[in-house]
Amino acid sequence: MTFEMAFVIFVVIGMLVCLIREVARPDFIVACSLAVLLLTGILSPADALKGFSNEGMLTVALLFIVAGAIKQSGVLNNIVTRSLGSGKSERRSLLQMMVPISSLSAFLNNTPIVVMFTPVVRKWCKERNISPSKFLMPLSYATIFGGTLTLIGTSTNLVIHGYMLEQGFAGFSMFQLAIVSLPAGLLGILYMVTIGYKLLPSRKTSEETFGEDVKKYLAEATVELQSPLIGKTIEEAGLRNLSGLYLIELIRNGERTTSVPSYKKLMAGDHLIFTGMLSTIVDIQNIKGLKVETGTYLKLEDLQNGSASLIEAVISHQSSLIHKTIKDSKFRSLYGAGVVAVHRNDERINDKVGDIKLKAGDTLLLLSNKEFEPRWTNSKDFYLLSSLEEPEIVDPKKSIIALSTLLTMILLAAFNIFPMFKAAVLAVVVLFLTKTITISSAKKYIQFDVLLLIACAIGIGTALEQTGAAAWIANHFVQLTKGAGIIGAIAVVYLLTTVFTEVITNNAAAVLMVPISLAIATQLAVDPMAFFVAIAIAASASFATPIGYQANLIVYGPGGYRFSDFLKVGIPLNILYLIVTVIIVYFVWIV
Repeated sequence: MTFEMAFVIFVVIGMLVCLIREVARPDFIVACSLAVLLLTGILSPADALKGFSNEGMLTVALLFIVAGAIKQSGVLNNIVTRSLGSGKSERRSLLQMMVPISSLSAFLNNTPIVVMFTPVVRKWCKERNISPSKFLMPLSYATIFGGTLTLIGTSTNLVIHGYMLEQGFAGFSMFQLAIVSLPAGLLGILYMVTIGYKLLPSRKTSEETFGEDVKKYLAEATVELQSPLIGKTIEEAGLRNLSGLYLIELIRNGERTTSVPSYKKLMAGDHLIFTGMLSTIVDIQNIKGLKVETGTYLKLEDLQNGSASLIEAVISHQSSLIHKTIKDSKFRSLYGAGVVAVHRNDERINDKVGDIKLKAGDTLLLLSNKEFEPRWTNSKDFYLLSSLEEPEIVDPKKSIIALSTLLTMILLAAFNIFPMFKAAVLAVVVLFLTKTITISSAKKYIQFDVLLLIACAIGIGTALEQTGAAAWIANHFVQLTKGAGIIGAIAVVYLLTTVFTEVITNNAAAVLMVPISLAIATQLAVDPMAFFVAIAIAASASFATPIGYQANLIVYGPGGYRFSDFLKVGIPLNILYLIVTVIIVYFVWIV
């Protein structure tokens, strides 16, 4: 082993440890790892930046715009509600939901589909007295089933496709992955409506938990007529840094101020709403001129009317809020919303809201003004799950153009009239020229953090390949799996990719495993397509944890799930996908 090989392996291991421990955002960790390889001379500037011109990465960027135009058009809003049906047979409704969702996610990004339909499914369940936890996990899984059906179903497929093109291979065709993923997905849906349905828990959602516990964490007080607080700011009155309570709303003459600023001056009769640990309510009882209301029973709906609204937000993997307290992140002033409560692992966190250190998957109940949602809908810090009413279609003409453009792009690529990248370029040009989507709105839909992670991960994959580290790892890998033969090697590659996907991001897992698997295929003298397909399926088939895949993370809190629920329902699915993938890959590309 050369020094360069050892150094690259050391950097990759350090990167994996940081990703698993979530010391920072994934894109930042991977970018720093690439910077180390560049600064130490392991990679030339051209090789380090290769990922930024990778065809697969650029195609992902274009497809974000296409998917954004579809979402913006509003044409998808009625699909799930109609497909769920009456709900008389829960299993039939589950089947009727999973099939169209899988079909949609074959051509659109999984994340916006889950964000869009989580509140719709939850509302449908609530109206029929069905536990949403019976439907939200299957909603996430359905998008994963569908994402592996086509080349454009998930960014991971396109990343592997781009790597293959750079290595001189033909790349995936539009529906090539469906040879494996279609039977695996059908079996997955069958599992979910039978065995999986029995294993799914019936739990209270975050929405129900927030509503039922409201009198345990909300308090109200009024500024008295002769109060010495009159004319003082919130800061001067000592209401900003209470030990256990957090001011979320001020009501004055019927007008509500959410995210109350420190400089706001108090007036007689002002009504103040606090959230947090009611055991510390003595802090405001001891403030002269402030009367704590007793014997009242606030409801969440009492907090909103007119300009104020309640919104649920799920902290994302890429959030800059992770590992920060709500107070330290200056959440109130930064986003213009007050945090009413935080839900984690099937329960509300019973601490002072400002002192809660946030984690990926936490569900926040926010009190905000009407401008909050349109401003932060596409934020990388959280996913908003507030749209319980069906949005109206803004422009039927634009909806038709968006759908027609998507269909044309798919057909052009499927029949090899254009490569996928050119078909996506044409689609985006048409959407811009027809003003179906504007450049400013397109920027909101492009997930730059995902693109940065992909581009940097490709550079690290290049380092593994060029230094010989990938071949060295492959050689030891082949020796370890020698007794199991080629089918054993495929199975272990699949298993390793699955493990990486569950603990780091799916794109990073794929990019790390692709150069290693190519070296393995070369040493075994077999078609590397077998390993590429196995990695593409394994990198997306993330069912066993809520943190391995964004779709699972989105439903984690709103569904009221525990971590163990995903293990119980998801591990059999992982095993099912492993068996189906290895068998089909072996007989189609090896035998």
